[in-house]
Amino acid sequence: MVSPSQVESMIKAAIPDAEVEIQDLTGGGDHYQVTVISSQFEGKGLVQQHQLVYRAVQQAMSSEAIHALSLRTFTPQSRAQAG
Repeated sequence: MVSPSQVESMIKAAIPDAEVEIQDLTGGGDHYQVTVISSQFEGKGLVQQHQLVYRAVQQAMSSEAIHALSLRTFTPQSRAQAG
């Protein structure tokens, strides 16, 4: 089990400018929906954006502390356009 703040810390360690929103989907601390907004995603496809985030939480995923992770990634500009 990993707390939302721990997940946020892992992501921000790898993507320092990230704005991170986390929702615990089951209340058990192992199924999360995460939205990440970062300028590091500029010029990258969706798969590459998600790979950056997955690398940040890889240790928690491989140890199954995080069982499921649903991702939404945006650049600051694309998030503003999505409203």
